[in-house]
Amino acid sequence: MKLILSSCDFRNENSAKCIYDNLPKAIGDCKVLFFPNEKSNDELIKSGMYHNRLTEFGFKSENVYVFNYWNPEKFFNLDIDAIYISGGNTFGTIKLIRESGADKLIINLVKNGAVYIGGSAGAHIVTPDITHVQKYDTNTFGLCDLSGLGLCDRIFICHYNVDREKDYLELKVSSKYKVTTLTNDEYLVVLSEQ
Repeated sequence: MKLILSSCDFRNENSAKCIYDNLPKAIGDCKVLFFPNEKSNDELIKSGMYHNRLTEFGFKSENVYVFNYWNPEKFFNLDIDAIYISGGNTFGTIKLIRESGADKLIINLVKNGAVYIGGSAGAHIVTPDITHVQKYDTNTFGLCDLSGLGLCDRIFICHYNVDREKDYLELKVSSKYKVTTLTNDEYLVVLSEQ
């Protein structure tokens, strides 16, 4: 199992290089399943906007699959090399993932060899708990279950800077999970915690 986690994924030179270096294939040959954030809708997905975004990073259009939360069935039997979840509102994104049944799909794909790329919200989503993210993202989605997908044993403070140092120090004492900070210039590769 391989997770590539950062605050800025492809939008930061260092984390982008880490992603490219840790994909199972050259990016042009890599089949990726992208999960849009909470701002997505059926119309945006069909517009090709997300495909275009991923081709900017080097994926070939024919290898890009954009998960449609409102029509999920066709995504459950794909042969995928990587899963990508970028930034957005952690609570809104994980709610869409759960309601569509994609949580089980993501866990299954990652445990069976797909590389997981998570930027900001995408990094938070793989953790065991997202409660602390309420300081940074508003939970206006009625989400009561604040557990993450549990693919790693720690929680993150993404976009870490001196303004978030107090949160980090408090979480180090109060959280039952290991707390890891990720500045906008940092990344972490988790190789197998399960």
